[in-house]
Amino acid sequence: MADFKKRILIVDDDDEIRDLLEFDIRASGYFVDTAKDGLEGLNKVLNNTYDLVLLDVMMPKMNGFDVCKTIRQAKLAIPVLMLTAKGTIYDKTEGFDCGADDYLVKPFDIQEVLLRIRALLRRNVMNENNNVGDEITSVGDIQIMPDTLEAIIINKRVKLTPTEFEILYCLMQHFNNPVTLATLLDEVWGYASDEDVRMLRVHVGGLRNKIEPDTKNPKYLHTVTNVGYKLTPFA
Repeated sequence: MADFKKRILIVDDDDEIRDLLEFDIRASGYFVDTAKDGLEGLNKVLNNTYDLVLLDVMMPKMNGFDVCKTIRQAKLAIPVLMLTAKGTIYDKTEGFDCGADDYLVKPFDIQEVLLRIRALLRRNVMNENNNVGDEITSVGDIQIMPDTLEAIIINKRVKLTPTEFEILYCLMQHFNNPVTLATLLDEVWGYASDEDVRMLRVHVGGLRNKIEPDTKNPKYLHTVTNVGYKLTPFA
């Protein structure tokens, strides 16, 4: 049974989908609040405390990408799970660039939604228990700032999405050693699924764009063929 203290906000302009999600998520033991458009959803996020946001993309008044971007600009580290009918890699990349943590394409299976919710919530709890937010971790040229979700590479400071931060943090714990795709999925999302390897690669691509001087010739974040990725934090 889910923790009843966990508060989830559903933002979707489709009444049928919103009501379905509200019923099933509430039945799974969560407190649920809803919003019918992007602007209402953003106002609720900024003025209330939630543990996770389910966010549609195409909505009146304010689209989900802009809502997510504004949430991150407000320095809120709340997990955001985007639900949308747009499933191309371009759309997913745009969502992740805005700061989304996970992405599901409509039509979706409600059990899959609940799985993603549990994984994102579990990841946050693990971070709190490990006190990651109280540390500054540094290896070689790379330093991460958990409180602000930033990374410093030599003298360059970059802002990371929560998921990019988790991927970099995981790789730093195993620096100079290959980390399998399954390990990354398990440690970052809390589960391993072959279907989500493409999602992981999109996030890694976004991370590379931020930390690498030349993405075509990576100096720090390397692909290990048929295995996963390796971080070599020394220039």
